[in-house]
Amino acid sequence: MKTTGGNKRQSLSGADELARLLGNDDVIRGRNVTVLVDDAVRDSAIHQRVAGALGAACAETLVFHGPGDLRSVLALAERLAGAELVVGLGGGSLLDQAKLATLAVAGPGVSARLTVPQRSGLIVLVPQPVRPVPLIAVPTTVGTGSESSAVACLTYPQGKRLIMGKALRPEIAVMDPLATATLPQKLVAEGVLEALFRLVSPYVGDHGDLPPQDARVEDTARRLVRLGYEARDAARAGQRCSDGLRLEIAELSGSSHDAWFHSGRDPYAVKGWLVANELSSALAIRKMTAVAALLPPLWQAIDAGEGRLGSARRLRRLWSLLRSEGPEQLPADPAAGVAALIDSWGVDRSVRLTPDHAEAVALRIVRAWGAGLPMLGGLAAEDLLSLLNEAAGSEPPVQDLPPPA
Repeated sequence: MKTTGGNKRQSLSGADELARLLGNDDVIRGRNVTVLVDDAVRDSAIHQRVAGALGAACAETLVFHGPGDLRSVLALAERLAGAELVVGLGGGSLLDQAKLATLAVAGPGVSARLTVPQRSGLIVLVPQPVRPVPLIAVPTTVGTGSESSAVACLTYPQGKRLIMGKALRPEIAVMDPLATATLPQKLVAEGVLEALFRLVSPYVGDHGDLPPQDARVEDTARRLVRLGYEARDAARAGQRCSDGLRLEIAELSGSSHDAWFHSGRDPYAVKGWLVANELSSALAIRKMTAVAALLPPLWQAIDAGEGRLGSARRLRRLWSLLRSEGPEQLPADPAAGVAALIDSWGVDRSVRLTPDHAEAVALRIVRAWGAGLPMLGGLAAEDLLSLLNEAAGSEPPVQDLPPPA
């Protein structure tokens, strides 16, 4: 067992740790426990482990379908009003809903903050609420790290919004390899890429050198690249990723949210995430498809000297370390190299955009994150349009896509 955390927050890793935790009388004694489970893992081995460990303490099980939205989160908060402990079992979308709903139980302050009219894509929970219902998060995917993060994504009519607040982080996170035992191989590869992108984006996006933080990022990023190739090689051999491999990916993904990786950095040095988030939402495509499509042109623009997106010097330094971590040498050019890495891992990066759609998405990004807001650092729609067109690559125009909101 690996345990980390302060007085109120714990992270447990390893087989059977969840069963031991839920079988501990100090955790569940006298409590009504509500289990939130993603429909994709309902009645799976990990769900059965949770149910068996809780026994009679499980007062209610709620099954979730899809990502949910503001309305479903507030409705869930009402359902959880009598719960005394919540176990969330699912991917990032379910865990984000669980984090928000268990906070909203605290009273109207959280709901009011979530429903205040605004155009910004960022909602900050102030003042910081206190979660009245402890939350145990059990991720069944790798990559998002939602079980360890102080942020959540939520769908609004205008698109996805990023909600931030220290109180969002679950009290206990449990990485059990049984929870990811049936995860498709391509989602393991996507998870490694997601963790890698989240980890290196502030490093590349900020121009300043911070030696202790830089060293941590570099070492962890190199390990993630090696794990990505291990997952790829297992898939090519027709084998499933081992429990140990999935567990290490999950641990590194969760740890990538730790503040000590990036303390002292520009909080808005992650512009690629903002663009990819809106691209995914506007076109109703997978988040990691959007990230994979955007990453090569994003790095190409940075390497060409677009300082508002990041540091060419730091990008080159990082890529010189990462390109040799796999079994084959990748191109020295960061954009070409990361494109080759993504393709080698089998992550889809095909995005189809008509010119009208690209322009609409660019304007949408500016509305949510720029035009007077600080997140885009002065980038305008025409700057983003260039990135989006490059992300679409040589894909043929598609005329039947719904227009972005």
